[in-house]
Amino acid sequence: MAPPNQLCLVLVILLSVFLLSSLSTSAIIPKANVSLSIPSSQLVENLCNGKAIQNRRFCLKALSTPKVIAAMDTTQLGTLIMKLGAANAKATLNVYNEIIKKPCSPQSLKALNCCVEAYKYAILSFEMVSSEFVEDPQTVNYDVAVIGPEIANCEKELINAKVQAPRLITGNRFIKYYVSMGYEITSTLELENPNEY
Repeated sequence: MAPPNQLCLVLVILLSVFLLSSLSTSAIIPKANVSLSIPSSQLVENLCNGKAIQNRRFCLKALSTPKVIAAMDTTQLGTLIMKLGAANAKATLNVYNEIIKKPCSPQSLKALNCCVEAYKYAILSFEMVSSEFVEDPQTVNYDVAVIGPEIANCEKELINAKVQAPRLITGNRFIKYYVSMGYEITSTLELENPNEY
């Protein structure tokens, strides 16, 4: 039989793996159990095949909830994407806030605070966009696109401060996927209604 110290070590490792694996999926689609067995709608298929989409598989998985599949038009789908983007940004912001509470160097703290501000901006932008989606797709398209540089700046700060946090890297990657989905859907809406705007 293994000594008690080895058993404790094994339990700690298993618990850590379990916690990390559950956290990374919550950053994809917070508070949603996603099953790929739900067939996607043609709207979702078309969107996820768009030029701006950075990760088709992520797009299909993120948009495989029954509410999204039931979207009847581009506007409804776009509004739901913005809400998912905001929820994802909130989940990632929570991770940043959790990490900030731990002791770190001044440079790391500065980088983390930069990212907190970027995520607050992303949340506000996604929420604003979801409420303005019908009114002006051109403005909405711009509002979604400018989230990307904020997150890129956050990533640059993390790299410069040598912050090593896989959950943050994953959150940053996912938010960029939502930005690409938002950009694609707003571009699609502009093309569907070119004379209205």
